[in-house]
Amino acid sequence: MTQSEYVSAAEVAAFQRDGAVVLRSKFSASWLQTLRDGIGADLTAPTENFTRHTKDPDAPGYFEDFWAWNKIPQFTDFVFNSPCAPLAAQLLGAPSINLVMDNWFLREAGSMSRPPFHQDLSYFDFEGTMCVLWLPLEPVIKQNGIAFVKGSHLWDKLFMRVRFADGHPSYEPTEVAGLTYHPPPNVNANPDAFDLLQWDMQLGDCIFFDMRTLHGGLSSVTPTETVRRFTLRMTAPDGAIRYRGDWAKEERAQFEAAGYRGGDRLDGAFFPRLWPRPTGE
Repeated sequence: MTQSEYVSAAEVAAFQRDGAVVLRSKFSASWLQTLRDGIGADLTAPTENFTRHTKDPDAPGYFEDFWAWNKIPQFTDFVFNSPCAPLAAQLLGAPSINLVMDNWFLREAGSMSRPPFHQDLSYFDFEGTMCVLWLPLEPVIKQNGIAFVKGSHLWDKLFMRVRFADGHPSYEPTEVAGLTYHPPPNVNANPDAFDLLQWDMQLGDCIFFDMRTLHGGLSSVTPTETVRRFTLRMTAPDGAIRYRGDWAKEERAQFEAAGYRGGDRLDGAFFPRLWPRPTGE
């Protein structure tokens, strides 16, 4: 295992205790350029999942695409060959790692949009021991990055999916398939009431966080240049499909079309194994 693929015991402990950890200098300049090139290719020929979250078509945009790993060659290279999966394996204490979902986000210079506070686990029909890689493709000052509610992955609480276009959750607890989903707390209204984790980040630094950890954007600062983030959700062997709600029906339709059903493991062609690498590297 190379130095860039190694996680210290202290970093593992911080991830498990806090629900998020920053890892320094894990991705080379060439990997970051690979992702920039992939986003550029995706913008030129978007997949069916491409979304513009900014409502005003004349305003600087906030864009996203996901499940593009098998459509954009640069993303394919990254998910299978970069340090992402061995890092995830150590943080989760897992013997193997499978891909759940890739995402990228782009905020154009002048965009007023920011991600609302949310919990990834409740967005999709997945459950299990999972983590998320958050990798910025430009340097980040903590005031403009993502803030994480320390320890919220241990609250044993599910939060409603929040629309990125307007930050709107359900205002009442909702029960789905025997589980209760709560409106997420309004962190932006009173950030001092929460123990928040934020980091300045240089190129090559990344954050890993638990799928249950509440996180979002605190800053209303408008970026003066376009910023890009790549995220990757990964799972230990216990990852499986579990119905979350009709809000996930569009994503559900995609893996159901590939033959997956409730209770199936996150494995196979749609959720390929990333670690140990299939080539035995």
